[in-house]
Amino acid sequence: MPVKVRLQEILDEKGVSQRKLAKEIGTRAATINRLCNEGVNTVYLDMLDKICEYLEIDIKELFIRVDE
Repeated sequence: MPVKVRLQEILDEKGVSQRKLAKEIGTRAATINRLCNEGVNTVYLDMLDKICEYLEIDIKELFIRVDE
């Protein structure tokens, strides 16, 4: 089962831009863009922690399993 990153959906719900998130957690905007567009296969846990902390979400809200 593939895993889908819900980051763009969450950013839209919270009214936060990709660029703003990147700036606030200290990473490149391109990195956040790839996460939002499912263009990554690996992510550092500390980055996920920073994303969840900034957006005030639980890690389980960030990912969903997608049936093929």
